[in-house]
Amino acid sequence: MYRELINQRKKDFDGVFEFAKNEVASIRTGRAHSSMVEDLTVDYMGSKLRVKELATISVPEPRVIFLQPWDKGAIPFIEKAIKESSLGLNPSSDSSGVRLTIPPLTEERRKEFTRILHQKAEEARIKARQVREDVLKKVQQAVKEKTAREDDLRHAKEEIQKVMDDLNKKIDDLVKKKEQELSS
Repeated sequence: MYRELINQRKKDFDGVFEFAKNEVASIRTGRAHSSMVEDLTVDYMGSKLRVKELATISVPEPRVIFLQPWDKGAIPFIEKAIKESSLGLNPSSDSSGVRLTIPPLTEERRKEFTRILHQKAEEARIKARQVREDVLKKVQQAVKEKTAREDDLRHAKEEIQKVMDDLNKKIDDLVKKKEQELSS
């Protein structure tokens, strides 16, 4: 009984890891990459759209990101979204698009990004714990209703802990890799 429940929720655990991966990728390391800006929300024509839905994102140089919107009228809205984001970048625009130059990281910014990295990893762990608690509540409810045994609850706790340990190890590996990028 508990195995099916855990297998059904594996997608949620995978989703938590994908969330962590995307959040970690959005932290800049001094090198330009499209994931830094692609999920920024832009308020455009009364809608909230992500940059990747409004523009082509390219990285023509190691420290430059170029956003070329399909509608040139979106340029000021994209600029505003970038200025209001936590990226700390100053966009410059011309008639063809928005250019972002990534400055080299100072030691202070490296420490700040490391702190943000750990916050994002903790957010992912919290999401995973919520999924775990949901599964355990359902198994506990089944035990109360006498549709499952106490042993099932114990086995469910053990099995879900293995899934959690695996997920936490993946998140830790992700954090270590990003910390190395930030320090170099």
